Amino acid sequence: MISTLLSQLHHGPDGDPTPRLAYGADYNPEQWPREVWEEDVRLMREAGVNIVSVGIFSWARIQSAEHEWDFSWLDEVMDLLYAGGIGVDLATATASPPPWLTTAHPEILPVTASGETVWPGARQHWRPTSPVFREHALRLVRKMAERYANHPALVAWHVSNELGCHNIYDYSDDAAHAFRDWLRARYTTLDGLNHAWGTAFWSQRYSGWEQILPPRLAASHPNPTQQLDFKRFSSDALKEYLRAERDVLRAITPDLPVTTNFMVMGGTKGMNYADWADEIDFVSNDHYVTPGPQDRDELSFSANLVSGISGGRPWFLMEHSTSAVNWQAVNLAKRPGDLARDSLLHVAHGADAVCFFQWRQSAAGAEKYHSAMLPHAGPDSDAFRAVTDLGRTLRTLAPVAGSEREAARVGIIFDWESWWASEQDSHPTSLLDYRKEALDWYSALLTLGVRADIVTAQADLDRYQLLIAPVLHVVPAALAKELTRYAENGGHLVTTYFSGVVDENDHIWLGGYPGALRDLLGIRIEEFGPMLDGDTVEVALDGATSGTLWTDRITVTDPAVEVLADYRSGTYAGRPAVTRRAVGQGSAAYVSTRLGAEGLTALLPKLLASADVGSELPDDVRGHVELIVRRDGHSRYLFLVNRTDRTVPVTGLAGDLLIGRADDDDALVLSPRGVAVLRQPAT
Repeated sequence: MISTLLSQLHHGPDGDPTPRLAYGADYNPEQWPREVWEEDVRLMREAGVNIVSVGIFSWARIQSAEHEWDFSWLDEVMDLLYAGGIGVDLATATASPPPWLTTAHPEILPVTASGETVWPGARQHWRPTSPVFREHALRLVRKMAERYANHPALVAWHVSNELGCHNIYDYSDDAAHAFRDWLRARYTTLDGLNHAWGTAFWSQRYSGWEQILPPRLAASHPNPTQQLDFKRFSSDALKEYLRAERDVLRAITPDLPVTTNFMVMGGTKGMNYADWADEIDFVSNDHYVTPGPQDRDELSFSANLVSGISGGRPWFLMEHSTSAVNWQAVNLAKRPGDLARDSLLHVAHGADAVCFFQWRQSAAGAEKYHSAMLPHAGPDSDAFRAVTDLGRTLRTLAPVAGSEREAARVGIIFDWESWWASEQDSHPTSLLDYRKEALDWYSALLTLGVRADIVTAQADLDRYQLLIAPVLHVVPAALAKELTRYAENGGHLVTTYFSGVVDENDHIWLGGYPGALRDLLGIRIEEFGPMLDGDTVEVALDGATSGTLWTDRITVTDPAVEVLADYRSGTYAGRPAVTRRAVGQGSAAYVSTRLGAEGLTALLPKLLASADVGSELPDDVRGHVELIVRRDGHSRYLFLVNRTDRTVPVTGLAGDLLIGRADDDDALVLSPRGVAVLRQPAT
């Protein structure tokens, strides 16, 4: 459906029928006087902007009281953008309820686990399950759709904004009522719920549905399955709200695509986006870099995951930053080249649109120090020149539009329920970081120059020769059977500590760890060995490698198991640290400690060799250059991204150079943090 969006972009007055990548930003003209708007459109055209998101936080401007509506300003903005050849991704404006609504109906305000009301004054101060909020919000959505259904600038609908960013968990009475309904649908009977929640423990058995509450502030650790189900319910509640807005829009404008912006980045984990993806016509995402040693690896990881959620199809980068943000402890400006590299990394992983928050940097409000395409310094600035340069680059990359990401031979499973459950309280350690473990495997593969896809457990696993499932904590019986089938049929599975431990109800698979995967791996663990923060253990890999966080006392139970590395220090010195079992035509390996990206770089060559997977990059640039491939029916597009701060020459790769530069000998020369794109014939 994103191809529909792109075709809509060609309907502006410029009359250009050529496929192109979308480029733009959130545009908030209501923050500025009328005389600024024409200048905005003029500068947008100068920068190459062809789409903007409008109306995201406009509810109070559109509806100043329950029965007072003013669309005149928005009409004018839509007309100006259309006249400038700029398409509009129109938001439904429901992200932040206006003061008159919260004053008249304070019952729409969220409630924290400790019973505190979340008051107005910021944004997203609404309950996902509030029938009162939904009534008013859907009235606004209907008004918007009816008014702009036939406006020629409108190319897509943008439901709300960053759903769940601040209101994913609400513990109000509305939420309690909706939670009970959700539980009835899931378990049917109280006996089913009591079994799933293990309520025999701590005298928690329920005899009536009305007794059940969200996991509010309690005297000790709340029931773990209750916590997990509340996470599932909270994601589903927002998904149902998304559907409600979407259905209104589809009823009035059936030919216009509908999206909402996910936040696949950093620690945003409350929304199961893999489960949401089928509810919208094309996937959109917001991403902001968190400075650190793996900052661009995390960007690549997140963009890769968005592509996995989207099924490899093109998607829409709705927001990222031109430079500094405003909400980190220290908000660093981006270095020269970062703006382009960050943007093109998203394109490499399947983004057919590159957009920023926001177009014009705010002069007031909580985000006035957040960078924008047009900064406080104005168009005579390095930032705006970099923005304009990127616009030209994206026009050059127009042939990439509509192509899909080419599958790699290595897959990394990312599972929301394992993320949720593995990091709950009353566990062997509170230091476990699910996403960091997955990122470390990804970084290690980048260092080895090996492409990998981030996928969900519901993906077609057979397309991967090597499948890595870090901390796959929640393993229902059906998934255990599927992973066994995968290995028996020639796939090579790798999993880690704290995997296979519980079923979908967060109940332990009895008989020894790793539970559901114990027979597949050919090992048995009686007791975990979590480590104190700062402690290390030596693992015998190529050179001395340190393990942290976790160790396991592994007993090998199958003679087909090979010990790839053992512990050289610590409580389990001399015992296996990494094992691999031959299974049918494939294998299943287990890594019992956190090796970090460096240690995994030492281990992975053994695992890759057994799966017959190698790098597609020349030897001398592996680790320095990241390779991502998109393809269509005619061409392959090789994106080469410099991971370093120095110039890197690349030889041995053929193709037409779309962007980048070559030396006199036709070798590619990647500038620091630079990107080149080669086009090859599809095979």
